[in-house]
Amino acid sequence: MTTQNLFDLSGRTALITGSTRGLGRAIAEGFGQAGAALIVNGRDAAKTEAAAAELRDAGLSVRAAAFDVTDEAAVEAVFAELDAEGVAVDILVNNAGIQHRQPMVELSLADWQRVIDTNLTSAFLLGREAAKRMIPRGRGKIVNIGSLTSELARATVIPYTVAKGGIRLLTKGMAAEWGPHGIQANAIGPGYMLTEMNEALTSNPEFDAWVKGRTPAGRWGKPEELVGTAVYLASAASDYVNGQLIFVDGGMISVL
Repeated sequence: MTTQNLFDLSGRTALITGSTRGLGRAIAEGFGQAGAALIVNGRDAAKTEAAAAELRDAGLSVRAAAFDVTDEAAVEAVFAELDAEGVAVDILVNNAGIQHRQPMVELSLADWQRVIDTNLTSAFLLGREAAKRMIPRGRGKIVNIGSLTSELARATVIPYTVAKGGIRLLTKGMAAEWGPHGIQANAIGPGYMLTEMNEALTSNPEFDAWVKGRTPAGRWGKPEELVGTAVYLASAASDYVNGQLIFVDGGMISVL
């Protein structure tokens, strides 16, 4: 196998949750350019179809799958529909996520649960259904999107920190259980990225200066800078890599 073929995703189908914008959209585009057929996901049907149409216009093979990743019945129904159509998910990217910034003493149980369900429980639900199909085939790739907070905590984002810390160990658990069946489960820990979810932070001069000063690269990351690592973890190049979390953070987590 040539080096180029190691990263070729041709003939593979990838389901990327939360892929109508931001990091998920960038990963979907990268996978499509590497040859994968795409299943893009969002909760809003119109926005999901619009994103799929834009990717199709770029010459990629795409289908839209609008569903709530926290709804067990909806997740099961999507996989059942794919089964009925003969579509096998070879690559799953658990990217869907939300943020909620509030001191923990003021945090409601409902907001706590919403963040945990969206960022962590969804990865369990999607991962479980994907693995049920990957195990009989003897192969599959799962890429979970973690965070700097998979390793370190920051005030006012406790539910997110707990969820992303859970993603790190969920990834290891997936590797432990499913590795013997030819499945590799790994995670990516993005640093501070220029996404819609971070607009409140990027527009705050004090926080913007803190990120740039704290990061050896001296800047925020761009969504497309996650693509190389994502393609690597979804491809044959990572067939002996399992249970790992790779930080793509400009070096932030490595320095004091």
